[in-house]
Amino acid sequence: MLLRAMLIWLLLCATAVANGTIRQFLIVPAVGAYAGHVVSSVTLSLLILLVAWLSIRWIGPVTVQQAWLVGVLWVSATVAFEFLAGHYLFRNPWPKLLADYDVRQGRVWVVVLVATLLAPRWAAGARGVIHRLT
Repeated sequence: MLLRAMLIWLLLCATAVANGTIRQFLIVPAVGAYAGHVVSSVTLSLLILLVAWLSIRWIGPVTVQQAWLVGVLWVSATVAFEFLAGHYLFRNPWPKLLADYDVRQGRVWVVVLVATLLAPRWAAGARGVIHRLT
């Protein structure tokens, strides 16, 4: 189950890259940087929910706890990738990476992380993969 969850997470990464590319080249020029950030964050959150809904049966959690484990795995991998690749591969300074988490400055990236955490649990319940709600 965890291997399948990580394979789907790789698909989520590709989805996030495509979403970011669309944001930079189409959305930001049309509506500006801040609105582009918000639109892109909401769009990516919805795409994460869709991917979870489509893939949850294949991932195969059979308990509520396993569905939550998939969400924790996805959000942990996302944050680790964001910071490690962002800093060491793409050479972004730590303050720039942390700026996306500053909701006081209107940054809504946290919405994407919440969607990433909740998506497997929601999808498992919605698709009837797990039946006992705890």
